[in-house]
Amino acid sequence: MLQKWLAEVLASESFELTPASSDASFRRYWRVALDGATLIAMDAPPTHEDCGRFADLSHRFRGIGVNTPEIHAENREQGFLLLSDLGNRVYLSELDTDTVDRLYGDALGALLTIQSRASVEGLPVYDAPFFQREMDLFGEWLLGRHLGLELDATEMAMFDKVHAALIDSALDQPQVCVHRDFHSRNLMLTETANPGVLDFQDAVLGPLTYDLVSLLRDCYIAWPEARVRDWALGYLELAIQSAILEDVTPERFLRWFDLMGMQRHLKACGIFARLNHRDGKPHYLGDVPRTLGYVIGVAERYPEFGDLAEFLRLRVLPGV
Repeated sequence: MLQKWLAEVLASESFELTPASSDASFRRYWRVALDGATLIAMDAPPTHEDCGRFADLSHRFRGIGVNTPEIHAENREQGFLLLSDLGNRVYLSELDTDTVDRLYGDALGALLTIQSRASVEGLPVYDAPFFQREMDLFGEWLLGRHLGLELDATEMAMFDKVHAALIDSALDQPQVCVHRDFHSRNLMLTETANPGVLDFQDAVLGPLTYDLVSLLRDCYIAWPEARVRDWALGYLELAIQSAILEDVTPERFLRWFDLMGMQRHLKACGIFARLNHRDGKPHYLGDVPRTLGYVIGVAERYPEFGDLAEFLRLRVLPGV
């Protein structure tokens, strides 16, 4: 079906298709080569994905100067999009100690544009039930399905307390347009308007530090904690200068940042386990120890999360 649609859109059958990337969702991407040029075809089964959201948000972000794919053709009923090609230089493969400041500087500039200029009209709200559903993935898929752990009453009460504190911190923050997967596998190194930004179709109205911690405490690559905190505080200055938030103390901002990361990383660990057991994608399990390590490291810095740190270190980390 995709090839037939492409032949109609391109008015040619002389193109070549090659896989362009893997994805943690049901979407598939193909590189379309024709007459020395390339485009990207997205195949997003309508029963599982809404390619229309991708197209609409791409238009929205491109309209404010964010480098997202241009939509050349679309068939929302079949779940097909034909996109401009942002290349194959994924940030994750390009980051090292020499390039990280420059590449993160560009990424933080794009994030600042999203947070200061993107319309939030029609975006789902990242509210308390939303956050709770995400964190429940950790207990269901990593603790239960993957590790076979059963929590006793004390442990369940501890998690309830942790979840409540993380949600309160998230809702205490200024609410902005949140990309929701702003990390090194969804950013492309491009010659102009770096970075190219992908995988934004799940954007929501949510906490200011969510995308920041997604980038700086990336599930797929880790940096020294001192550098992470310097980058985070540098972004705080930019956000104040851009009036995204009013003057806030570094201590309060870093607590938002830290606790937001805990929420995201608990969710991510659950998703990685689900990808293995439900979707047959075991390679994500290799990212669980790093991601869990972020949670433990943050929890150990805050006395109210000491029980969580001990539980994760003693009962969870040895099994993953």
